[in-house]
Amino acid sequence: MFKLAKSHAMTALIHCDNMVNQLRIEVRLPEGHWSGDVSRIRPEAVLRIEETMPLGRGRGTAKISSSSELSEELNSHQGVDEVRDLGNNRYEVDIAPKGGGYIREIREVGVIPQSPFEVRDGWVDWTIECSAEKSRELVQLLRERGIPYRVVSTRATGSRMLTPKQRLIFDSALNEGYWDTPRRITLSDLAELLGLSKSTISVHLHKIEGVVLNSFADEVRRNSP
Repeated sequence: MFKLAKSHAMTALIHCDNMVNQLRIEVRLPEGHWSGDVSRIRPEAVLRIEETMPLGRGRGTAKISSSSELSEELNSHQGVDEVRDLGNNRYEVDIAPKGGGYIREIREVGVIPQSPFEVRDGWVDWTIECSAEKSRELVQLLRERGIPYRVVSTRATGSRMLTPKQRLIFDSALNEGYWDTPRRITLSDLAELLGLSKSTISVHLHKIEGVVLNSFADEVRRNSP
């Protein structure tokens, strides 16, 4: 299923990364952002974003659940192209260009909030694992641009397993069935989905597979006598 890392040297290089912080921060989403607007219309509702997938050109998809029925609000928002009702207040939405994904400051700093996360009354609650430098850079950008935010907590978490970019590729490959048998998405299609070259995706997947294998190697040996 996974490819083996070529050498112990490469494995050591993959594991050697900066110490990282876990930043939990609440940010006020701008007007026009689909989840921010919907949660402001229904402030009693809690939107839980289970999965989100950027598709390029400002578009994306998201799977959400809610404490309230929100089909009318979602369907009427101009930032949402299509809503699929999954039942029990769960929805899958196709986000229109500029309909709202990660805010610009998140993209500029180059960090990726963990999923799932929640949105309440226009405020998103993100947990982000990144270097202390990136945490400071994000907070500084929000402050300089007058974007309301609240730092809930920050703490050191040790060394990073995957970089933010690798984490995005890992989540995309896993969700799209790259490692399924039979494979549900080809390397070429995965590269196109993420807007990267096939060779770049291949290199990142090789590194990711090496990290995962080496992280769980001892457990595999213990459970496979």
